Amino acid sequence: MFLARRLVLAHFWVAFIGFAAALLLGEWQMAVRSPLAGWISNPELYYRSVTAHGTVMAYVLPTLVAMGFGYAITELALGRPLLGVRWAWAGFWLVVAGTVMAATPVALGLASVLYTFYPPMVGNVFYYLGVVLVVVGSWIWVGLTSWNLHRWKKDHPGAVVPLAMFGNATGAYLWAWTSVGAASEILLLILPAAFGWKDTIDAGLARVLFSWTLHAIVYFWLMPAYIAFYTIIPRAIGGRLYSDTMGRVAFALFLVFSMPIGIHHLFADPQVGAGFKFLHAVFTAMVSVPTLLTVFTICASVEIAARLRGGRGAFGWVKALPWGNPYMLAVAYAFVMLGFGGAGGIVNMSYQLNETIHNTQWVTGHFHLIFAGAIVIMYFVVAYDLWPHLTGCAPLSTRLMNWQLTLWFVGMMVTTLPWHFTGLLGMPRRMAYFDYSHPELHPQAITVTISSIGGLLLVAGGLLFIWILATARRRGAAQPAPYTFSLPVHAGPVPAALNGFALWIALMVGLTVVNYGYPIVQLALLPQTSVPVVLIGGPR
Repeated sequence: MFLARRLVLAHFWVAFIGFAAALLLGEWQMAVRSPLAGWISNPELYYRSVTAHGTVMAYVLPTLVAMGFGYAITELALGRPLLGVRWAWAGFWLVVAGTVMAATPVALGLASVLYTFYPPMVGNVFYYLGVVLVVVGSWIWVGLTSWNLHRWKKDHPGAVVPLAMFGNATGAYLWAWTSVGAASEILLLILPAAFGWKDTIDAGLARVLFSWTLHAIVYFWLMPAYIAFYTIIPRAIGGRLYSDTMGRVAFALFLVFSMPIGIHHLFADPQVGAGFKFLHAVFTAMVSVPTLLTVFTICASVEIAARLRGGRGAFGWVKALPWGNPYMLAVAYAFVMLGFGGAGGIVNMSYQLNETIHNTQWVTGHFHLIFAGAIVIMYFVVAYDLWPHLTGCAPLSTRLMNWQLTLWFVGMMVTTLPWHFTGLLGMPRRMAYFDYSHPELHPQAITVTISSIGGLLLVAGGLLFIWILATARRRGAAQPAPYTFSLPVHAGPVPAALNGFALWIALMVGLTVVNYGYPIVQLALLPQTSVPVVLIGGPR
């Protein structure tokens, strides 16, 4: 039973078409920053491209993937038709309308604000109204996820919530809370300035509100990938999930620790005191715990698959892994990129070390390894796994999937590792042009060129992904077996705290209030903190 096929397909296709366009923009940006291209004469085109690339990759792609995958999980995991399909379609069209509304002023050069909502730069009002529509559309998904889970639990009193649905609801609740920060900034501070009702804006308060969303959104991006780690990978490689309970603990901890950490992005900002910066740095370290639990659990699940295939010895079982299986390749590639990206994140979260790499290409390399690397490669896995069930096509080509995943992995490593190096050399991010003939910049020329070559590999991998999905029906029709999620080795009882969300939501809200309440109230009450608005694109 899978009745929401068209709904899920619509979300995926819009997400992946936007992804392909943003990918091409990203490669263009790398090319014009490199010695391979001359001065572009109009640097505003670069910032326009960065805004479009970042908006699609940070907001549109992960939101639509989370929504589409979430609707699929709701039906497949709960084993019943999705309730509120008309509302789901309304949410989808709101996201599409918001995307078009936001993209139009960006394309016209009226909102080159670099997708981070940092005043005093303020773009065209329709850019922010478009973002609001995207968020409202996503909130409909949050509501439907909660409603479907509530109705299922009411019809199945005492039953264990399937792990996939537990992770899906975790992502929905996390997004509902983390989006409050940016939504408050837009509604209370930015829109009055964008409409022309105010000529000044409180930049410090705006940045703190945006930090509420800025880092926690990473874990919203990450949630579909982690659901795939736990509920798709073990089954797809012929094994079992090592621990269902460990998965629930990881999801619950993400809900708690991913919120009160965003001020570590404001280490260089004077409006927040050192005490709260330190507090957020501590909680940033804590968020590594669910990631380490996941790495252990999935590695154990992979080992189980290898031993079921005859693997022996302390390390000999590694040879028995199904290395020709694209899902095996994907999880291996994802963990390598997650490892490198996470190691860079330790530097970012350190109050002292961050001073060395703040606002340099190091930061760009870090978040591309985490999101565009480890997370997006698992988005590919989600699409590949669901595609025969969504379209009725024959199984996808293993050889093409392996090539695509490998191109993406190699391209991401070639692109991002030089970024880390140039960041240590002091290269700032978000700069449209560099004169590499200057003696201080010349050593960076080769590394930037290598990154551009890596970007070409990423474009090839991304376009191959679209081609595999678009031509899937050419492989003929087939009736896939009923969809299943991974089974745990031991299906034992689940503690009540890990079968619901009341405790974890209370902790999430409580810690957020503790870590953000005082800085926000303090900044809101300070007199004369506003600065003149800088409107992008000229006068209103």
